[in-house]
Amino acid sequence: MPHNNIVCEWLRALGLQQYAESFLENGYDELEICKQIGEIDLDAIGVDSAQHRSKLLKSVRTLREKGAALVYVMINDPKALSSSNEILATECDTPTTMKELEALVKRHLEADGIRLTAHPYSTP
Repeated sequence: MPHNNIVCEWLRALGLQQYAESFLENGYDELEICKQIGEIDLDAIGVDSAQHRSKLLKSVRTLREKGAALVYVMINDPKALSSSNEILATECDTPTTMKELEALVKRHLEADGIRLTAHPYSTP
């Protein structure tokens, strides 16, 4: 696998690490850029398998709808949420999952001493 990169980690979590180098070579080196991936992009990247395309497009849709923070959390604490392997590739509409995510983010922020209501994260 190419050098460590959040996109490479995302692909590894999906079980599609074989595409990591191609993603990076085609300029998909950040999750925000990956949110724009569509069928044509998958052609350019070289994703030919219908199953892999479907898995990637579902995960891209989740990135758009739920945000990339979920990927960072999963990579840093993969056992934190139930069904962690599926969350990266499927939609997570259940309130329980979102509550678990909120609790996990809150714990990480507190552990790192980050207060979102204080400077520099907010203004008075």
